[in-house]
Amino acid sequence: MKDTIHLDIGSGNSQNFLRAWHAWLANTQRPYMLHVVAICTGNYSNQPDDAALKPLAEQLEAQLWGLLPGFHRLVFEGGQVLLTLCIGDVARVLRQQQFEADLIYLNHAALAGADPLYVAKAIARLCKPGTLLTTSSNNALQAALQQCGFVFATSYDELQATYNPAWVAKKSNQYVKPGTCVVIGAGLAGAAVASSLARRGWAVTVLDAANEPASGASSLPAGLLVPHTSPDDSPLSRLSRCGVRMTLEQAGRILQSGQDWCHTGVLERSVDGVPKKLPSVWTQDWADAADCWSRPATTDQLLAVGLPATSAALWHAQAGWVKPGALVKAWLAAPGITWRGGAQVAQLKPATDGWKVLGATGQVLAEAHLVVLASGYASQALAANASTTPLSLQPIRGQVSWGLRARHGDDGLNLPVFPVNGHGGLIPAVPGLEGIFWLMGSTYERDASLPLIKQQDNDENFQRLQALLPQTAALLADQFKTPHSQSWAGIRCATPNRLPLVKRVSASDSSPGLWLCTGMGSRGLSFAALCGELLAAQLHGEPL
Repeated sequence: MKDTIHLDIGSGNSQNFLRAWHAWLANTQRPYMLHVVAICTGNYSNQPDDAALKPLAEQLEAQLWGLLPGFHRLVFEGGQVLLTLCIGDVARVLRQQQFEADLIYLNHAALAGADPLYVAKAIARLCKPGTLLTTSSNNALQAALQQCGFVFATSYDELQATYNPAWVAKKSNQYVKPGTCVVIGAGLAGAAVASSLARRGWAVTVLDAANEPASGASSLPAGLLVPHTSPDDSPLSRLSRCGVRMTLEQAGRILQSGQDWCHTGVLERSVDGVPKKLPSVWTQDWADAADCWSRPATTDQLLAVGLPATSAALWHAQAGWVKPGALVKAWLAAPGITWRGGAQVAQLKPATDGWKVLGATGQVLAEAHLVVLASGYASQALAANASTTPLSLQPIRGQVSWGLRARHGDDGLNLPVFPVNGHGGLIPAVPGLEGIFWLMGSTYERDASLPLIKQQDNDENFQRLQALLPQTAALLADQFKTPHSQSWAGIRCATPNRLPLVKRVSASDSSPGLWLCTGMGSRGLSFAALCGELLAAQLHGEPL
């Protein structure tokens, strides 16, 4: 499966993307994915000059929200057409790219003031022999591009060049073609990886020790999907927004709204009364885009959940609840994926052209060119078996409390109409097999590797609810008392810096190697889809 990658530098509008997308649709044989990377300094204009592009522009417009400085992945055609929109200083962002482009559009006006040779080197680093470049006339930049290996075919206002250096370019990246893959672990991380690889033509087998998918931490009845915020807009905050955008897109495409997930928005309360600070740049140049993500909660929103109008809280518009198990099963149902339960993996062994996955008695469970460890904390032992580089993963036990609101109709409880978090989180209404239920939690017990149910954790969840939403706690007090309270516990896996871990653990000359995708902590819903795409991008040399 051949990817086609276009790079649009500095145009600041959607014309090049829409034309590439239109041409992709017109191709009767499409054995590839189309990636377009667009780099611009600010607003991304979406006003096509061709009537044939307007239907595509309407689809694009629906995703042009919350475009703060940074990277944004927009998805079309079921994940086969991707637009990575990069907003920031064009020269600096250009240096952050990692892929090999087939076609480059260059608007040199967006690079005014930048050193032409610096720009030309940055562009050449993203090229391979035969890469085509189109730009407008600029003598200094043209000379720099020629110095870096571009051969120009014309000298008119619209210049076209081919990257054809007289030397052999040094390339450290070796990208792979789709083959066979075994993913160990059928939770959010493993299912997301399997879906991303299958979409690119891999034949993926997913193994798990349990008899059903999403039997570990991903068996949580429902979880919150909420972006993280911080005054400095930290890497965690930026990654969480990317991940939330991806999960919202995929949930909207493959899950049933109102049953498997719901885009409700989430109110985040500061229980200490201190307003949470948002990045200062958001209130200056990017207020409209920021409001699409997070902003101070309104008086009506506070009153709707029974809080005083003076309470410190944020409203996250791009947020809601998701049933992890439903998302896992939908991902695993994609073409190209085979799921096998009851497969306890004990050991990994290098094979002639990949890996052998062995069971407890040494039997071969599967063989593949690529193996991805996505089994949470258990990934640490399997990685140690195949690599000399130790991992530092931490098991974290979490317990949520839940109760049935009503089997049919209205229960009469005046609970919030949308989720609230900030000291644990309350999801007020989730449809289940027995009726509508509420869910509160979770606790956070470090270095605990057994998913035991503890009454004291139910008590802790109730205490958190009392601090978060006193009126709601009073309404649910009886349901927290034994034997009415019901609980779920699971083991999450975290890294020392609380960022997810996607990396190659071991490689060989004959296979794509052994990879790891884990460490998502309590943000699996935010990070799983993003990490699956990041792993696939690194394997295939796609835009990150």
